[in-house]
Amino acid sequence: MIPIVLAAVSALVWGTADFSGGKASQRAEPLVVTVASQLFCLPALVACLLIVPGTPRVADIAWGVGAGVAGFGGIVLLYRALASGAMAVVAPATAVTAAVVPIVAGLFTDHTPGTLALSGAGLAVVAIALVSLGPGGDRRAVTPRLIGISLLAGLLFGLFFALLGQSTEEAGMWPLAAGRISSIAIGLLLLARARTSLRLPRAVLPWAVVAGTLDIVANALYLAAAVRGHLSIVAAIAALYPASTVLLALAVDRERLRLLQIAGLGLAATALVLTTT
Repeated sequence: MIPIVLAAVSALVWGTADFSGGKASQRAEPLVVTVASQLFCLPALVACLLIVPGTPRVADIAWGVGAGVAGFGGIVLLYRALASGAMAVVAPATAVTAAVVPIVAGLFTDHTPGTLALSGAGLAVVAIALVSLGPGGDRRAVTPRLIGISLLAGLLFGLFFALLGQSTEEAGMWPLAAGRISSIAIGLLLLARARTSLRLPRAVLPWAVVAGTLDIVANALYLAAAVRGHLSIVAAIAALYPASTVLLALAVDRERLRLLQIAGLGLAATALVLTTT
């Protein structure tokens, strides 16, 4: 029960972080926003290390580094795909792939969960697809290359879920620290190569700070859930993060929910009930 609750809270926090990062990226270069937000998360990361200390193995650090690299690559590709304007295609393809990868990995690396719990994970995947559906967008922008980028972004996010979930409980939050340091290093190298400044407009800074801080908190919650629960179930629940993004868009930006999105939210609630049964 506790891993499911942690995963559900991580999804809620992740969705809020994505919403904040999206607002920042509307006014500044997405790569700069991504790297800056990850730098802003460092105080929260230190707090996580102090609250949940541990003694990591070399393998735990390696899993964390791999997860950090995969997660950063997923973010870069996601922003590139979303720039096409075909959000109705990009978001579901990315989110569903991100959920399916760790579910499959969990079935091979852990014991098989109960039928109800696995059914809940399957419903979560469907819910993710439905709540991620945005406006139709420009269908002319949908090309095989765009689909490929979206699926690759989802694959990398799924690898992030799966790799971080291989850490041991004794490692504490050190795998998370290893992942974040590696992703920041890659981001700084990319900015240096592009000769791009890290400076953000003043109006963007609060969004970037919130995005970075909440993202590391969500990562910490997911890691705590993954080392205590079944990867297939925990990852499926954590991947429900688009639901909170959609709800925030409804509350803050006054966006209107589509009927399919409402159905997706209902399925998400059903999935939570089944996975805790």
